[in-house]
Amino acid sequence: MEEEREEEQEEQPKKKKGKMLVLLVLVVVFLAAAAGGYFFFMKKGNTASRQTPEEETADKTVLVPFEPFILNLMEHGRFLKFSMQLELVSEKYREMVESKVPLIRDAIITLVSSKSVESLSSPEGKMQLKDEIILRANQAVGRDVIVGVYFTEFVMQ
Repeated sequence: MEEEREEEQEEQPKKKKGKMLVLLVLVVVFLAAAAGGYFFFMKKGNTASRQTPEEETADKTVLVPFEPFILNLMEHGRFLKFSMQLELVSEKYREMVESKVPLIRDAIITLVSSKSVESLSSPEGKMQLKDEIILRANQAVGRDVIVGVYFTEFVMQ
């Protein structure tokens, strides 16, 4: 019996040492992963902030104004007058978009003249119109360079 007790007492420290070793390995792996993640994100953040002034201005969006539109709506005798500006992803696309203004205006005229007063009266209808204008204008340009539409005037009669 004494021999059995001695064997049990010897196994208990071995079990404790095994558990401590596993715990220590887990802590080291966790700390290594945390440190690696920290350095990865810090390095990534620093490269983005090291842009030259030319790169910063190239990444800024630009607005292209359009002359006012005066259009017949789908209902007889109903009109819409609106002015807008298109937001481009970068200044470098301004010339390309300005060269396509007649195509963009045609696409917008075709789109808006097919709308009803009810569909344009609600805020949701105006947001949908903006999304459709972005889609049609990008199709007219041939690239996805237009990211926003801003109405500067919007009057229905």
